[in-house]
Amino acid sequence: MDEKLVEKATYDLLKALGEDPNRDGLKDTPKRVAKMYKELLSSPKFNYTTFEDHFDDLVLVKNIEFCSMCEHHLMPFYGVIHVAYIPNEKIIGLSKIVRVIEKYAHRLQVQERMTDEIMQDLKENLGTDDIAIYVEAKHMCMVARGVKKELTTTVTTKFSGALKEERRNEFYYLLGKSE
Repeated sequence: MDEKLVEKATYDLLKALGEDPNRDGLKDTPKRVAKMYKELLSSPKFNYTTFEDHFDDLVLVKNIEFCSMCEHHLMPFYGVIHVAYIPNEKIIGLSKIVRVIEKYAHRLQVQERMTDEIMQDLKENLGTDDIAIYVEAKHMCMVARGVKKELTTTVTTKFSGALKEERRNEFYYLLGKSE
């Protein structure tokens, strides 16, 4: 990301909005906005940590908070993601599931694609097809503008392997949700 270019664009946007970018409350706004975008749109590098293990039942990590940026309006969407998998001779360090989510949330995004990308990444790195993902989010583009519906949430899911059919109900039960 070119922070100087983001600063200039923010300065120009403030002028286009009829504001004085040099007034006291706004003079550092272009720098703050560039810093904010760098933070929101940069995913940290990490190494996958997996361990050989013979655990062969459901692993569920619930309520992983995330914040992403809608590519259609450049406004945040945020919520929680629940990820379950059945290991295939290896387990992943639990914090790495959070890192995978951050990898895809920290970019201009749509919820549907993010759900799919998380699934594909976990399948590839865990070596299992038995994965379930449940994403529940609020989109500021629906809350603050347009239809202005504050209570609306969007749910996307992705299921594969045994969690797509025979163990799907167990996943929903553990989340406290009905299908």
